[in-house]
Amino acid sequence: MPAATDPRPLTGEPLALDLLNTRWMHEGAVRDLLTDTEGLAVWLAANELDPVADEATLRHVLQARDALRAVVDGSLEEAADRVDAVLAHGRTRPTLSPRGPGESVEFKDTAWGPAWLAARNYLELLATAPDRIRHCAHDSCILHFFDTSRNGTRRWCSMAGCGNRAKASRHYARTKES
Repeated sequence: MPAATDPRPLTGEPLALDLLNTRWMHEGAVRDLLTDTEGLAVWLAANELDPVADEATLRHVLQARDALRAVVDGSLEEAADRVDAVLAHGRTRPTLSPRGPGESVEFKDTAWGPAWLAARNYLELLATAPDRIRHCAHDSCILHFFDTSRNGTRRWCSMAGCGNRAKASRHYARTKES
């Protein structure tokens, strides 16, 4: 049986933001990829994650998404403990191999793996460039992205979608006034 296609308008963002982007607006309504284990399987495959798409993994991933949304859309001080609660289910262990130093990830329960990896990825983004974690500037968009543009001025999740709609709205407003 072929894998289901990913219906989301924005994919390929870092794992934490890709998890947030499992909710998006479509024709004025919020769509949610993670309403069932089939949607979870699509998200896991899109991010090349191996765990089984079962109810426990879905529950943990939803907990991580809610925690990340609280941090990104709210206050770090108020929501950090929610992210920490997800991170409590795993850890990195330093290792030494013939290729040199490394680390391995360990989970109390493998069903926490994807949720923990997404929360850990958010910490990495914060350590790298917290000012580049962005919410799309379009009023009706709920997507997030990591701005990798050279000058750091990206405003839209997609120029073809939200950026184009904003330009069209401004053009319409200008022509209506004339």
